[in-house]
Amino acid sequence: MNQTIKYTFGIIFSFYFFVQIAEAQRVKGELIFGMNATQIDGDEVFGFHKYGLNMGVGAIFPFNEHWSLSIETIFNQKGAYRKESIEIDTLPTPYYNIRLNYLDVPVVLHYEDKGGITFGAGFSWGRTVGIEEIEHGKVIETTTLAGPYKRDDLNVLADIRIKIWQKLKFNFRYAYSVLPIRTRVFTNTAGASWERTQYNSILTFRLIYIFNEAPERSKLPEEKGE
Repeated sequence: MNQTIKYTFGIIFSFYFFVQIAEAQRVKGELIFGMNATQIDGDEVFGFHKYGLNMGVGAIFPFNEHWSLSIETIFNQKGAYRKESIEIDTLPTPYYNIRLNYLDVPVVLHYEDKGGITFGAGFSWGRTVGIEEIEHGKVIETTTLAGPYKRDDLNVLADIRIKIWQKLKFNFRYAYSVLPIRTRVFTNTAGASWERTQYNSILTFRLIYIFNEAPERSKLPEEKGE
């Protein structure tokens, strides 16, 4: 079965589980869907030119009116892409194209201000569930077990959420690997070589629908100044 389809079904099952918890407790459920623009620092390929899915479910545990903690289960696609080589050559394209599929578990502490904007910071642990790598038009034999990429990816992240309609929010998130995902030796056409460590760098744009969120309380006449 295609991995994306398989993990989509897993997320749907997790969503049902989170909704059941949310209905039983004062916990909010999240249905999440969006996309990433990613790059890998240290791969000699520059720019956020690789796009992928960011989708899953989550649960929000409120502490009070302003503070909360969220835990998510996310199918998260990262990687890098460059069509042409930075050097002049006649090798097949794309010069480099890699997709790293992760199952991520972000944990984020949130603060919501009076205007309904939510700021968050936290970390995310990810396990590699699939790798597709092409260099100079040739598929590189790479697996999650054999390497050379690490199976785990620990990220720090910053998060902002803006309410756009009722229980629907727009979310922007930036995440960066704390530990290297790979160390690689590069060699150019002149024969010079150098070693670089590599890190995931991710820009994420998502829509989040919140379940089990209490409706906004209408103001009383005296609160309106009437």
